[in-house]
Amino acid sequence: MGGPLPRLPRARLSGFGDLVAERARRTARELAGRVHVLGIRHHGPGSARAVLGALERLSPAVVLIEGPPELDAVAPLAAAAGMRPPVAGLVYAVDEPATAAFYPMAVFSPEWVALRWALEHDRPVRFLDLPATNALVLGERDRDRFDPIAALAAAAGYDDPERWWEDAIELRYHGLEVFDAVVEAMRTLREGQDVDLVTRRREAAMRRVLRSVARTERGPIAVVCGAWHAPVLVPEAFPTIAADTALLSGLGTTKVAATWVPWTSSRLARASGYGAGIDSPGWYHHLFTAPDEVVPRWLVRVARLLREEQHDVSSAAVIEAVRLAHALAGLRGRPLPGLSELSEAAQAVLAGGSPVPMRLVARRLLVGDILGQVPAQTPMVPLARDLAATRKRLRLRQSAAEQTLDLDLRTESQLARSVLLHRLLLLGVPWGTPAEVGRTRGTFREAWSLEWRPELEVALIEASVHGTTIASAATSVLAQRTAAADVAELAELVDTTLTADLPEALGTVLEALADRAARQHDTTRLMAAVEPLARVRRYGNVRRADTELVQRVLAGLVTRIAVGLPAACTALDDDAAARLRELVDAVQRGVALLDQPELRREWQRALGTVAEQPGVHGLVAGRATRLLLDATLVEVTEAGRRLSVRLSPGADAVAAAAWLDGFLSGEAALLVHEPELLAVVDRWTSTVATDVFDRLLPLLRRTFAAFAPAERRAIGEHVTRLHQGTPARVAASEEVDHDRASRVLPRILEILGNR
Repeated sequence: MGGPLPRLPRARLSGFGDLVAERARRTARELAGRVHVLGIRHHGPGSARAVLGALERLSPAVVLIEGPPELDAVAPLAAAAGMRPPVAGLVYAVDEPATAAFYPMAVFSPEWVALRWALEHDRPVRFLDLPATNALVLGERDRDRFDPIAALAAAAGYDDPERWWEDAIELRYHGLEVFDAVVEAMRTLREGQDVDLVTRRREAAMRRVLRSVARTERGPIAVVCGAWHAPVLVPEAFPTIAADTALLSGLGTTKVAATWVPWTSSRLARASGYGAGIDSPGWYHHLFTAPDEVVPRWLVRVARLLREEQHDVSSAAVIEAVRLAHALAGLRGRPLPGLSELSEAAQAVLAGGSPVPMRLVARRLLVGDILGQVPAQTPMVPLARDLAATRKRLRLRQSAAEQTLDLDLRTESQLARSVLLHRLLLLGVPWGTPAEVGRTRGTFREAWSLEWRPELEVALIEASVHGTTIASAATSVLAQRTAAADVAELAELVDTTLTADLPEALGTVLEALADRAARQHDTTRLMAAVEPLARVRRYGNVRRADTELVQRVLAGLVTRIAVGLPAACTALDDDAAARLRELVDAVQRGVALLDQPELRREWQRALGTVAEQPGVHGLVAGRATRLLLDATLVEVTEAGRRLSVRLSPGADAVAAAAWLDGFLSGEAALLVHEPELLAVVDRWTSTVATDVFDRLLPLLRRTFAAFAPAERRAIGEHVTRLHQGTPARVAASEEVDHDRASRVLPRILEILGNR
């Protein structure tokens, strides 16, 4: 038993090989009469109708559909109540959910039609393709490959593959014979093609499933697959089992899970980046679902949409558009009007020749904003299930169309909606994004832009490693970010924690902030923390949070910044000075928001020191002077003196331009209403040497470009009057039309109560 195997004569080995080959041929002949390969185009309504007709005619014992075998476990859910396409099979790596693949299906997808037929007729249905446990490791599904549809269209003399497919297939795809023609056409196209390794592995896996099913099922077998794969799934073309086994040996594996997720019509479009996408999913949906009179029904939909948008479209115009569409199809030799004819007819007749209304038609009808739905029993990670329950409780509807949600934070239910959306942002699931960010924070109102995208399902799965509920997962994320954050980042996290209403995390974040602020010696990092903390302190009561600890941390920060600011302003290059000026403005906004006299005085003392400190970069010194002027701590005459000194002929012109930039940034009202300051600036720009002015021009342009056009125009008018020797203020008063003013003055006095 343990000795070597006996050596067989070469003749007997040759006979054994012949026996294997003959057995393979006999198996192929047996399968040939049972296997019916239905080569289709993914998401083709004509293909879907043909598949439905073929299944009704063949009544197969089992249906095989192109797709990863892992979907077998969730296939029965396609017939469950609550399942509404478009949906997608989702297969993801359990240990790395970001590694995932979607398999979208619409109501007009041949795969969906085949799946529903099998379930409704109580026939076994299985998916055949390279298992996702291998495919996700290979990670090569999205490579660019040969486009057989484009090749066939070119051979037929078409420059548009979509139009050829519509003419040849979608508008007259009937009978089993067409599937034989597809197999033959694809077989011809594959001749001489160097089929890539990934495709050959997929096809070997498909044949493996097909052989396995053939051994257990005795009746007809229907195989629904992409047309490109059809020729190699015909049993007569099967290679040996050994050859397929060799292709599939040694592949890496990973643990995977499968489920169904809602999909959107816009994600079926090629413009979304989906490799098997189509140009007009809304049109294909109409082609498949319209029971009759496809052309009139489509133009009626277009007319209804245009009427909703206040376009005048009559019934007679719709009838005329139908006639024009048929006439165009006849002129072009097409069997029926296609999308191009319908679009041209609609633009010419319904839209008055204007392309503008047709953009709305393209967005709303050709693509659409349908969001599918999956049944409640669909496998979900606990985090996704918690989101579904919370969403239902808060009456938040998922939609593929972008919608604006305006929340009043004084209302319990709307505050809860805000909390949910902020928590999802923390988890990297941006279902909602803040709209009008500058206005919504710090008030009783908050605006969001909501749009549900299929990839958010994967984001939820990824976030599930942090917890089983939205609240616990968000708290865990905050704990991780707190551990690695510096003072400025922690200040933002305090704001985030309050808006997400995570009290367990708030104490941890504040303790970390106080500790790291005490050990932080970089004044600029402390400055970055002031504004977000001030926002929390000022508006924390809107979210009913106790911010007393924030106040203590904030007071310490401002004190340390006031002490350290003069030192932080020394030896700055241009980039560092620009960044520090932004931080100075941020601290100014934060201190103004708090309206606490003690903190304001400390901050203004620091600004006073910086404004007069030698060696401070002009951007920062000029900005400090401007802030003191706005706070009336520096008189206009003193500001003019400092401006004159900085812009004197003996001063460095570039440094002077930087000081001017810092001083003027914000608004132009200062130059409009203070003519003495404008005169200083005008005098300086008029006396700078020509070669120096060329260097200064970009700096000055940047300074004045930030002003509104009306402000720049007012400055120009005042400069003109200065050159004419007319004081700006006198000129402004002379512009008043006293006769017209006298007519409205009594009414103004009446409104003001001064009778």
